[in-house]
Amino acid sequence: MRIAGIEHRVVLAWGWRRWAIALAAGAFSVLALPPFGLWPVLFLTFPVLVWLLDGAAAGRFGGVIAAAAAGWWFGFGYFLGGLYWVGHAFLVDAHIFGWLLPFAVTALPAGLALFTAAGTALARLLWTRGPVRILSLAIGLTVAEWLRGHLFGGFPWNAYGYALAGPLVLAQSASIFGLWGLTFLAVAIFASPATLADQASEPRRRLLPLGAAGMVLVALAAFGAIRLATSHVGYADNIRLRIIQPNLQQNEKFNYSLRQRVMSHYLALSSRSTGPQSAGMRDVTHLIWPESAFPFFLPREPSALAQIADLLPEGAILITGGVRPADDTPPGGPIRAYNSVYVIGHDGTILTAYDKVHLVPFGEYLPLQNLLEKLGLMQLTKVRGGFLAGDRRRVYSVPGTPPFLPLICYEIVFPNEVAPSGERPEWMLNLTNDGWFGISTGPFQHLEQARLRAIEQGLTLVRAANTGISAVIDPLGRTVAALPLGTEGVLDTRLPKSISATFYARYGDGVAALMIGIAFILTFRRVAK
Repeated sequence: MRIAGIEHRVVLAWGWRRWAIALAAGAFSVLALPPFGLWPVLFLTFPVLVWLLDGAAAGRFGGVIAAAAAGWWFGFGYFLGGLYWVGHAFLVDAHIFGWLLPFAVTALPAGLALFTAAGTALARLLWTRGPVRILSLAIGLTVAEWLRGHLFGGFPWNAYGYALAGPLVLAQSASIFGLWGLTFLAVAIFASPATLADQASEPRRRLLPLGAAGMVLVALAAFGAIRLATSHVGYADNIRLRIIQPNLQQNEKFNYSLRQRVMSHYLALSSRSTGPQSAGMRDVTHLIWPESAFPFFLPREPSALAQIADLLPEGAILITGGVRPADDTPPGGPIRAYNSVYVIGHDGTILTAYDKVHLVPFGEYLPLQNLLEKLGLMQLTKVRGGFLAGDRRRVYSVPGTPPFLPLICYEIVFPNEVAPSGERPEWMLNLTNDGWFGISTGPFQHLEQARLRAIEQGLTLVRAANTGISAVIDPLGRTVAALPLGTEGVLDTRLPKSISATFYARYGDGVAALMIGIAFILTFRRVAK
């Protein structure tokens, strides 16, 4: 079937057929994300969305409502396929939360799809005939994705720009454009084949958007290849990292009665020899354990601190996740706690701690916490009253290593929050417990988003995950070392040096805003004629 015939069927589709087409296009778009990485599939799915908006012209209010409906179904398919793994978290304590699984798996995509609906509605307001409508869609969806990443606490997971982050050469452009600039480019590039079916346009005019998209892709790839070939990344002197991936099940991690069993597992794994040339812990300068390593409050367990002191060689440091009781929490009283990162010296002394700032809604706290608790609901971590949020992010100086920025779990997915204002770390540390996601696509998506932060900022990323994927990624986004998902292991590695601050690190989303502004002027002038 010719492309014009497919376009004709999509444009004229109405009722349930129209919504089914949008749902399928959104769902197939998930193949562009990790671990699949089939990003060219968007050259097929985004043109379908363009044609659906073309067909919305027959609707009321200039087609805005019909366009919003098409966008919602597209977004629902995309988020349903991309975030199905959220359901795994409700199976950890299935007897308590299992009944919520079908609601959570569908409610989250349904809510996030409202942003896609708003984006296509905005695009329809700027809609016009010809190639310029591709820019209208890019404007609408980029603005909607930016809002999704900021409103109500923000959830920028699986933004469309990540389609251009899979190939390493294309991902380098994040050092200039950032995630939101990549999102604008991704929508414009992948939607461009839609104009091939424009019968009212001259053949050369129909080919122009696709040709321009191809040129942009070539330019991005060329920039990335040059950057990778000319950027030298060295290693920090006298730093030997040992990253522990314990692969503990969730019912073990949070069971206080198993505290010594969990502790013994960490100690044995940390001491393990990894080969004939391995010296075990003897040469390790910095030992790293993942988020929420202990089923207890570490400051209240002197025996655990003593075991850590016995483990660490002279001068070595342990950096680990752990729940930290608030200073005003009395022993035996109501728990008020932080999700934290501890830095522990070789003598078992807690040197400093970082408290997580950006908490996960429904995971670490409940919106309207008091009201919902009275109704019998609780967040997945089952901490009465929810976790407390830290006051701010800050760069930490730890003996023997350059200053670093700790980021717990999904704090790393927020591009605008990675670097504290006025402070530039020399590397980032991401401690996470992706065991909540199970063996699914979720951990691969999380790693990809963390990797893009390294490229955006020009900073090395060290990542310790309970069930994986633990990794060390250099400031160009190259994986230096990694452990597979769902395995127990030890990762011994050096610390790559970071490079100078990138264009994006210095100027933020200015380029993305400029591109959207220019595109808006072009489309508005066309609409106003």
